Amino acid sequence: MTIHLTTDSPVGPLRLRSDGERLTGVFFAEHRHAPDDLGEAVDEALAPPVLRETARQLQEYFAGDRTGFDLPTAAPGTDFQQQVWAQLRDIPYGRTWSYGELARAVGRPGASRAVGLANGRNPLSIVVPCHRVVGADGSITGYGGGVERKQVLLDLERSRTAPTLPV
Repeated sequence: MTIHLTTDSPVGPLRLRSDGERLTGVFFAEHRHAPDDLGEAVDEALAPPVLRETARQLQEYFAGDRTGFDLPTAAPGTDFQQQVWAQLRDIPYGRTWSYGELARAVGRPGASRAVGLANGRNPLSIVVPCHRVVGADGSITGYGGGVERKQVLLDLERSRTAPTLPV
């Protein structure tokens, strides 16, 4: 059974997809790699607990009260994609890594392009923070939900983290 719940956010409607027990997707209204079929749409009152909890945690994230997510997830992907997506969770809130840094972190220093492709296929936007990956020069590059949304998410996180002062 695949179902989805649509919830509002400061970056537009988010479609939260589930298998009934785990979160399997977080997609923007215009999302480059969203599946064609998100399953049956459900009202929040009838949504399974995982979707209601996801909506609640996302609301806390956008309010600045949450820096990470604690949700049961299941994202289908290749072994390499799974490695990349797992590593994304280690990028600290309010910080960014380059594609090269991410490639080194997964033990494939010469695979920046492959890491970028895997990053772009992450089905758990925001929850698995693929928006925290930028170009080597710090430029905002590709994002499944559009670079404008990526910039908003990065600005939101940076506005809520204290700058590190030199010692």
